[in-house]
Amino acid sequence: MTVADAIRTPRRYSSKAKNQRISRAISYVVLSFGAIIMLLPFVWMVATSLKPAGEVFQYPPTLVGSTIDWHNYATVLFESPFARQLWNTSFIAVLTLIGTLITSSMAGFAFSWVFRFPGKDALFVIVLVSIMIPYHVLLVPTFALLRNMGLLDTPWAIILPSVVSPFGIFLMRQFYIGVPKELAEAATLDGCSPWGMFWRIFLPLAKPALTTLAIFTFVGTWNDFLRPLIFLSSNEHQTLTLGIYTAQGLFSTNWPALMATVSLSLLPVVVMFLCLQDLFVKGVALTGLK
Repeated sequence: MTVADAIRTPRRYSSKAKNQRISRAISYVVLSFGAIIMLLPFVWMVATSLKPAGEVFQYPPTLVGSTIDWHNYATVLFESPFARQLWNTSFIAVLTLIGTLITSSMAGFAFSWVFRFPGKDALFVIVLVSIMIPYHVLLVPTFALLRNMGLLDTPWAIILPSVVSPFGIFLMRQFYIGVPKELAEAATLDGCSPWGMFWRIFLPLAKPALTTLAIFTFVGTWNDFLRPLIFLSSNEHQTLTLGIYTAQGLFSTNWPALMATVSLSLLPVVVMFLCLQDLFVKGVALTGLK
């Protein structure tokens, strides 16, 4: 290497590092701008929930009202059926979550490379095809089936059709096929049964994928509106989404109280995601989801 080359090399690396810093700074600015756009509706929702009713539609609009009115949250908590709707939604979401994790983890293990049985590939194709069918197509036959079983207007009308998730089976199967075969071979040599292999090896390794599936299932069930609207008819079994829908009056709506209801209903989902976000990101990366 000549003296000139030795002088140009640090400059080249310095220029490359400078370009990387500029590119990273631009990425941070773009991502921050996108985050602000995404968070602005939520900030406006919380701000509206703290405004007096007469200042919601004032012009020009203001983010903060003249006073902070906590009475809107008191109205939701003590003068509305929010507590009962919260319990109904939590009961449905938790049982659906538990059932989905159990069935998806076992079925995904059965469809992985560990087991070989006739018709395995054909069954998995059926699972994949069922993911592509819009749920609206299944509403009428599901309604008829639940009516014949006497489950309409009960929480089980929402829970039972959801505990077997084709998406969850696909997600867990994709994770299991990434587990090294040497682990299963070593367990087989040690005399481990298929159940022991699933319980002691595959399931502990699947925590990131289970967390990803748990978040998708919980959020989807918590925010579900169509199925409770179709399958539940009494006020006793109303969920939060139905409560928010019925809180909108025909001629007038208490918008601050409604925004307070929405803000409170989002808290469990936000807390769950913040607690499990590390495992969620890891699970998405390991299972190859985009």
